[in-house]
Amino acid sequence: MIIDCHVHVAAMTQVHGCTSDQLLKTVPFRFMRWRLGMVGNDEHTERQIESKLVETLNATPELDAAVILAFDQVYTDDGIPDPARTHLFVTNDYVIDLCRKHRKMLFGASVNPLRKDAVAELERCVAAGAVLMKWLPIVQSFNPADERFIPFYEALAHYKLPLLSHTGGERTLIRLNEEYAPPALLELALKRGVTVIAAHCGTRSAPFETDYFDQFVRLVHQYENLYGDTAALNLPMRTHAFDGIFKDDVVKSRILHGSDWPVIAFPAPTRIGVLSSIELMKEKNWMRRDVLIKQRLGFDEAYWQRAAKVLRNVGDIFAS
Repeated sequence: MIIDCHVHVAAMTQVHGCTSDQLLKTVPFRFMRWRLGMVGNDEHTERQIESKLVETLNATPELDAAVILAFDQVYTDDGIPDPARTHLFVTNDYVIDLCRKHRKMLFGASVNPLRKDAVAELERCVAAGAVLMKWLPIVQSFNPADERFIPFYEALAHYKLPLLSHTGGERTLIRLNEEYAPPALLELALKRGVTVIAAHCGTRSAPFETDYFDQFVRLVHQYENLYGDTAALNLPMRTHAFDGIFKDDVVKSRILHGSDWPVIAFPAPTRIGVLSSIELMKEKNWMRRDVLIKQRLGFDEAYWQRAAKVLRNVGDIFAS
């Protein structure tokens, strides 16, 4: 079973979360909205996004399923929601509902560990069929190395729910604290037995950012429960990671497929050739283009099947 473990959706209505006006004005968001044909910030736009996601998945026959990611809001240090600093919020309930309606969608939960009911919400998400937990600490504004999160990590380990946590740079969303980018901050979770998937393998997203790929590689050799994903690695600032992945058999054995849709996928002529790159750019479905690029790069069958083995209870979900 081939699964894309890293796919986003946006919420435009307060009942399902929010997308702030400030975020909607950023260049990456304006580009993605233009490409997807979205112009509003209302319930109609939200339905359009859902329809586009369904259409995109159905037009990617190489994939059996995709993990659709909720995105919890920002909280204050004492566990109170902080709407003034929340620029993207997609409720767990909204994604649960999407996944119940669409068989190729799997529930990726998101719970900010600062919230007062964090463990209870995690358990609710597990009961609703969550296959992983999604974090983006530099946007959600918390430090994964905070020892107050130990009970949350113990709950993740108990329920065998993998943690997909963003590592490295970020330019699509509004960053609140870039000090929370290093993969090494996830060592507390790793030591508590959590299966961690370092999204983007610690790579930078823009020139002059710190790149943590070497740190990610070191940690993979140190912790057997650490994985990475290939989400957004087809962006120019991140493609260098492919060389490091393919030359290190241990790292290569810990990489999961992810696209980061609706982030665009660019083929790299230096790796797959100019003619192949031109051919792949003709594929307008960015999710499928991402798959086709990685096929040309030479990822083996184990790579394509790995997410189904790492995520929680995928076999049971599709058997039901």
